[in-house]
Amino acid sequence: MSENLSQHNGPDHIGIIMDGNGRWAQAQGLSRIKGHRQGVETCRRIIDACQDLNVHYLTLYAFSAENWNRPEREVNALMELLELFLMKETKLLVKQKVRLHAIGRLEELPAKPRRALKKAIEATKNFKEWHLILALNYSSRNEIVDATKAIAEKTAKGNLSPENITWEMIAANLDTSGLPDPDLIVRTSGETRLSNFLLMQSAYAEFYFTSTCWPDFTKAHLEEAIRVYHNRERRFGRTGEQLDVEASLSR
Repeated sequence: MSENLSQHNGPDHIGIIMDGNGRWAQAQGLSRIKGHRQGVETCRRIIDACQDLNVHYLTLYAFSAENWNRPEREVNALMELLELFLMKETKLLVKQKVRLHAIGRLEELPAKPRRALKKAIEATKNFKEWHLILALNYSSRNEIVDATKAIAEKTAKGNLSPENITWEMIAANLDTSGLPDPDLIVRTSGETRLSNFLLMQSAYAEFYFTSTCWPDFTKAHLEEAIRVYHNRERRFGRTGEQLDVEASLSR
């Protein structure tokens, strides 16, 4: 199954909203923190699966800017898990030649996970084929605000005329500058919203929602999401007839 899927075109970039750790733990009679620990194990599984399925970019929504509103004990545990994940994962990322990126207001993270993140990014910076992007303290609205401020500063200094502002310029000031837009967004646990995740970048992404909680999400679930993706027609504003003509000309 994996081999057949990997032979199709795309998705080259999958973004995942990893939801349901707490609900999974509650169903098991466990603490929410244990649910998050199990979710970390799923991350490793899916990183491997993406390489098997020829998905070159994987973005994981690991910690949103809104997650600071959770109980302090849970937030502290999540930051500790992030640090441990990075310390353990760096060697594996290097072995698999996966480059680590991070998006979000990283300067607001606690010092220890921030240092571990910096080390992991530095250790993997020369890899080019495989990419893991962690969204940490990330908010798409914050990202848009920050990009707008950067462009406004250039305009105020007289280095940019408002009429020359383009989407390409805005995209170059987003956290994801230099990375391709996601082709497929997956959300686990049955919720059907984006929750402030890659709002601008997902303009033409396909969406796949599953009731499976993140700790139970496997390679088989990812394969199913990709299979659904392949069965959809991505027109980007064109008609189905236009796509049929283009496909016949490319044969």
